[in-house]
Formats: sequence, C-alpha cells, structure tokens
Amino acid sequence: MGQQIAVFGGGVMGEALLSGLVRSGIGPDRLVVTERRGDRAAELHERYGVTVVDNAEAAASADTLVLVVKPQDMTALLDELAPAIRPGALVVCLAAGITTAFLEERLPAGTPVVRVMPNTPALVDEGMAAISPGLHCDESHLEEAEQLLSAVGKVVRVAEKHQDAVTAISGSGPAYIFYVVEAMIEAGVLLGLPRATANDLVVQTLVGAAKMLKETGEHPTVLRENVTSPAGTTVAALRAVDDHTVRAAFLSAMEGARDRSRELAAGD
Repeated sequence: MGQQIAVFGGGVMGEALLSGLVRSGIGPDRLVVTERRGDRAAELHERYGVTVVDNAEAAASADTLVLVVKPQDMTALLDELAPAIRPGALVVCLAAGITTAFLEERLPAGTPVVRVMPNTPALVDEGMAAISPGLHCDESHLEEAEQLLSAVGKVVRVAEKHQDAVTAISGSGPAYIFYVVEAMIEAGVLLGLPRATANDLVVQTLVGAAKMLKETGEHPTVLRENVTSPAGTTVAALRAVDDHTVRAAFLSAMEGARDRSRELAAGD
C-alpha cells in the first residue's frame, strides 16, 4: 500500500497540497485528511475521494503527518496528536512561525520534524517552499518532505535561522507582486485604458517577464537594461521610481516582514 499520509487541515493550503498529491499519483487509499467543518469535509471527500477522519485516528494511521492548520491552533492539535502518533512517523509543519523546537517539545521524544514555509502559488502548482530539519530529521526525512512538496511547486533547503527571511521574501512575496500589479492596472486606467485592457496588458506582461527570468537564466539587471534604451520611455519611468525610493521601500518592507515573523515565532 505504501506510506500513509495524513493532512491535518482542509483549508486553502491543505487542499492545494492534497490536490497536488492526488495529481502526482498518490491514491486516496494512501491519504486521509482532517477537517472540523462537516460541509467542508464532505466537499473534500467528494472532490478527491479521500477519507476524512478525526485528528487522533489520522495520527494513529499515518507514517507522515502534514500539519496545515493556523499557528494559533497548533498547540491544541499537537496535544491531540502526541499520544496517538506512531513511533518514527515524520511530522511536516506548514504553519508560519512554528519552530522545530516548538514541535519537538510537544511531540514524543525523537520525533523527526520538518519546518516548511510555503506560499500561495502552490494553488496553481507553482509554489515555493523552503524546508528546515529538526534535531531528529535525517536525509531520508528531508527527501520525503521534498517529494511531498514538489507536488505543488519548487522546494529548497535552508537553515532554520533563515526561515524568517524566507517568510519575508517568498512567503509574503506574492502579496508584493499583486500589489505592484494592482498599481500598474490603476496606472493604465489613469492613462485612459479600459480596466479590462489594462488588466490583460499587466498580467501578461508579468507572466512573460517571469518566464524570461526563469528560462533565460539572465540576471534581472541584464533583462531590465535590455528594455531600457538611452533617453527612452523606460528610463524616464525608472527615474521616477528611483525618485520615490521604491527600492528602499521594498528593502524596508521585507525587513519589517522578517521582524514580524520573528515576533510570531517568539509568541508575540
């Protein structure tokens, strides 16, 4: 039958992972999910054919436990899991600010844990997840976590001390991109374009630029310079951006996100 996987939490990210695992070829006989809301549980069962069970039953049956609940719900969940978890079962946690030490203190001694910072593009299989091992996690555990998360995007390994920076860059990162896209669409409307046209222009420009970054391997500075003709329209726009210290604002914003991530990890 293979390794049994339990996904704890059937929210947006939990469903994204569940959907990716099913598409990657993991059958519903190897998956269970937990979800407190009855209507949502029925929806997940109907959509993916997975069995919905309570937390203790899921923990007792699983070789790999994937925790996708809100950080504020984590302590209560761990209290339920600790008595039921199988010896040697791997715990993979996708909750922001939850450290490996926090997990290890509340789970049976020696439990291998992996901390993950995902992001929302996992919903379209273009996620970026950074993983960090706990004290009892070996190479096989990391490989297992990578295999799970690669179902919905790309995975990198980082030292846990870098997880707050990862949160600031890729965890919160989609919101920065959406913010810029929103501003560009509003600029298009200001310049006289119909909103639908402005939306199409900006979204496809974003998709194309992202694809160029990914597929050419060129540094973004090189790609930017290729668009920036001397005394042209682009250099005039970028001068205005620099006059408003947008680059410095982004640096400050990401420092702020990192600092808030540290506070959350400390329980503040």
